[in-house]
Amino acid sequence: MSRIGKLQIAIPAGVEVKRDEKSNIVTVKGPKGELQQYVDERITFEIEDGHLHVKRPSDSKRDRSMHGLYRALLNNMITGVSQGFTKKMEVIGVGYKAEAKGDHQLDMGLGYSHNILFDFPKEITVQTINEKGKNPIIILNCIDKQLLGMVATKIRSYRKPEPYKGKGIRFEGEYVRKKAGKSAEK
Repeated sequence: MSRIGKLQIAIPAGVEVKRDEKSNIVTVKGPKGELQQYVDERITFEIEDGHLHVKRPSDSKRDRSMHGLYRALLNNMITGVSQGFTKKMEVIGVGYKAEAKGDHQLDMGLGYSHNILFDFPKEITVQTINEKGKNPIIILNCIDKQLLGMVATKIRSYRKPEPYKGKGIRFEGEYVRKKAGKSAEK
């Protein structure tokens, strides 16, 4: 059995899980919103005692891989509609700045000749914390973990942390291994 696939998923109060048998789309509704995901027709699940159990029909390689995948996707959907997901990013560098314009737009100054305006999908909300003497922090909130990860990676790609001074955009808690610069001969 797949170690991930055989784990049961606790369904919190107020969360409803439905599967449309014709289109194989699973809909999860909760207090924070609603998410939909296609699930392979060979993967089944049953709900008992407030827990979701994901099952596979055989031990073929494809079924084993789909078992763990869809269990993880369903778990992320249930967590998203009940609690939501948050990503925090730090903007490190002299003169680098980030400022939220409304809930769905971010204005970043990253050392280029122009500022970068980034428009977010309507599912994601953005906030920034700018305290004097500290690096700006970008906070992203969303119920869809996949979408949140893709958008956070896109923001990071505008100025990845460089290994000599560590300047750039990094996830909170991310460690950047620094290199020693060239040393002058005496």
